[in-house]
Amino acid sequence: MKLFQKIIPVLFIASMFYACDEEEYVYPDVLTEILNLETDAQGYGHRLITDEGKTWSIPQSQRPDELTSDSLYRVLCKYVPNENGEATVYTLQSVNAPLPKVESEFKTLHTDAVSIQSIWRSGEYLNLILQVMVKDQKHEFAFVDQGITTNEDGTKTLSLMLYHNRNNDVEGFYRKAYLSVPLWHYQNQLTPGDSITFQLNTYEEGRTVRTFNY
Repeated sequence: MKLFQKIIPVLFIASMFYACDEEEYVYPDVLTEILNLETDAQGYGHRLITDEGKTWSIPQSQRPDELTSDSLYRVLCKYVPNENGEATVYTLQSVNAPLPKVESEFKTLHTDAVSIQSIWRSGEYLNLILQVMVKDQKHEFAFVDQGITTNEDGTKTLSLMLYHNRNNDVEGFYRKAYLSVPLWHYQNQLTPGDSITFQLNTYEEGRTVRTFNY
């Protein structure tokens, strides 16, 4: 299984609801989660895989198409699972999840400021929801691998940093950015008990670091 982290827009929105009367509707309990979308040999997104390993099949009539075959896409998904192992999907939005690169691979190391909404470890990913000041320019995000060090107690620490190039965009209004660091990339280098530090430049704190268990 190859992992492709392509940028895809909201793929579809299912306008499904149940009418109680002319003025009242009952909506199902929708889950909003960052997870993986798996495609089949024909390039249809046929299955959702959560970071805990739970899988949900997507009904054939709802499957997004024209994707890379036999691949995984990292997405923000709004869905409703049912007892039959299927999930009604309401939206799918791309989550930027490139593999970290060492500093020498960047021509210029940009660390423009963001605001942190949340950062958390989930399965084999470190997930970020950021608030970014934008107007009309494309912002570029990446992850910088600053190396693995060995601590006095024998454990290891992976140091990562957020790359953010705002391309001189005007700071007009906030827009959310969803990102995931693929920690499975380090499965042969880190073990439970090791740690991860993630550095980023923020409006509120300046340069700040968050630490997570591997």
